[in-house]
Amino acid sequence: MNIREYLKRHKLLCDGAFGTYFNSMGMDMLPERANIEAPDTVRAIHSEYIKNGAKLIRTNTFASCRKVLNCNEDELKANLLSALDCAKSASEGRAFIACDIGPDCMEDVYFIADTFIETGADIILFETLAGIEHILPVIRHIKSRNKDVFIITQFCVNQYGYTEEGISASSIIRLCAENDDIDAAGFNCGVGPAHLLNILKGISLPEDKFITALPNASYPSVVQDRTVYLDNINYFSDVMSKIADYADIVGGCCGTNPKHIKALKDNIDFSAGHIGSKSKQSALKPSENIKEDSRRGAFFKGNEGRKLIAVELDPPKDGNISALMETANYLKTKNVDVITFADSPSGRTRADSVLMSIKVANETGLKVMPHICCRDKNAIAIGSHVLGAYINDIRNFLVITGDPVPNTSRDNVKGVFNFDSVRLMQYLNTMNEESFSSDRLCYGGAINYARSNTELEIERIRQKTAAGAEFFLTQPVYDDKDIETLEYIRHNMDRPMLVGIMPLVSLKNANFIKNELTGINVPDWVIKRFSQDMSKEEARLAGIKIAEETMKKTESFADGYYFVIPFNRLATAKALIK
Repeated sequence: MNIREYLKRHKLLCDGAFGTYFNSMGMDMLPERANIEAPDTVRAIHSEYIKNGAKLIRTNTFASCRKVLNCNEDELKANLLSALDCAKSASEGRAFIACDIGPDCMEDVYFIADTFIETGADIILFETLAGIEHILPVIRHIKSRNKDVFIITQFCVNQYGYTEEGISASSIIRLCAENDDIDAAGFNCGVGPAHLLNILKGISLPEDKFITALPNASYPSVVQDRTVYLDNINYFSDVMSKIADYADIVGGCCGTNPKHIKALKDNIDFSAGHIGSKSKQSALKPSENIKEDSRRGAFFKGNEGRKLIAVELDPPKDGNISALMETANYLKTKNVDVITFADSPSGRTRADSVLMSIKVANETGLKVMPHICCRDKNAIAIGSHVLGAYINDIRNFLVITGDPVPNTSRDNVKGVFNFDSVRLMQYLNTMNEESFSSDRLCYGGAINYARSNTELEIERIRQKTAAGAEFFLTQPVYDDKDIETLEYIRHNMDRPMLVGIMPLVSLKNANFIKNELTGINVPDWVIKRFSQDMSKEEARLAGIKIAEETMKKTESFADGYYFVIPFNRLATAKALIK
């Protein structure tokens, strides 16, 4: 019976960790080297997992590649073949064998895959992945050589359900579901069983893919220079029995051993077939392990000498934050200095900038910078708002006067302007002196390059600097004359300037910015770069190209860039960061 037929009738128990179990035995070598140097030990570990109930074992090849083993191709091939031989001799037909490929092996992945295929491998497993795009070509290659190979893809997510590339668990499963070459998809490593259970509860699982779940035993601690996992077999098996309601293949990752697998065998009903579709909507629980000081301090301190990067994401108009959080989690893997959130721009209600900042800081550990505008709150409300942000370890703010309430809303909504931006900065400066002297707020202001009197804008910048402003961000810029104005302004100020970059996404979008938003000039030559018959992708690429040109034009004087990401689109963020 092949693995597909088996999974239609049964759940499948996978083995547990190889590397951490191997190390716990006191072996003083890289686990993958044991394929050649200690094959008896490799066979013994596989045999022990099978003895304790595993019906699927993974070859000891997670990091078998030239870079890790410091070897040539012939030596790598010998390592792979020995690992597979160890698994086969231990199994003796009692367990399925998955040829394991880890994320460190991508430089050799075609060679590794071909080696496995040539041996007649039935199952190839990619695990601990952070993204999917880079493995799709090799999966297509495998299927072109043998369409019957069973492909498993497993991704490593954090407690919130995001990979290191910032891709959400739900997006990963959706992308796998859309790919006919992938047979099974799921998660391993990164999280303990309880967090993985919450993640699985919060996403829709496809009917036509088998789902895998192989969490770590727990979160590791370092004791006397050794990585140690909790001895929590009963807890692990109890949570895994709940995870089995959402997964077809269950097992363990780092910290698990044959005793964990025996406990799963004893506590889970493996007679049930494929789980089919499950859809739950539970919020992913936040981590409690983000260091409290991760968002403190000025975002640019310690980063002098390179271009600073601030990225603005749009707080939502409703309760849907999936696109925002996916982009934020991607940005945390790149050298982004701060993520910033507008305060109900254009006088239209959006999620509170401070609360949105706290949410993102808690879940990513990134520095965040809410905009604080003077329109919506009196002095008491602004003071309490800033104090609340401070208590939540937020130290960076962008202070702006704020757009007025739209004419259509003024019958019902009244603007409150106790301050303008300079006076609000003076107020924050007083808070720094009286309340926060040992751990000060860091705040900056905006530059309006479109002001008719440039000297008046420079004077305004000097007033803000005197009131404590430590940096300045500009409106998005497109026009060459405006770039010249910004260069002149930069030469007449002594604080960092981050130049605003906002890619346009369509002809409609370009015309809206040109005609509806004050303070941003979009010249006709930019409008002409778009057309009605462009596809969405063509228009997106045109906007990115214009942004790239602007960055080159401002490179000589910009201290950094202030990226505004339209609609929080992840693809746009990736292009700008690149």
